[in-house]
Amino acid sequence: MIHIGKIIETELHRQERPVTWFANKLYCDRTNVYSIFKRKSIDTELLLRISQILNHDFFSYYISELDSTDL
Repeated sequence: MIHIGKIIETELHRQERPVTWFANKLYCDRTNVYSIFKRKSIDTELLLRISQILNHDFFSYYISELDSTDL
């Protein structure tokens, strides 16, 4: 199973964006951003906002996970 918070944190660092920048874009406090990084799952509306802010399709990780499992 994926850990979406770690993936978001990795992408933010890959883009060399500071946590304060990300918090401002999300209209939240830095502590909330660190809380997001610890989450194994996330609300889809929030994930959509994060995907738009970082210009990265985080939903694709779930699709890959779905494709790799036998249903």
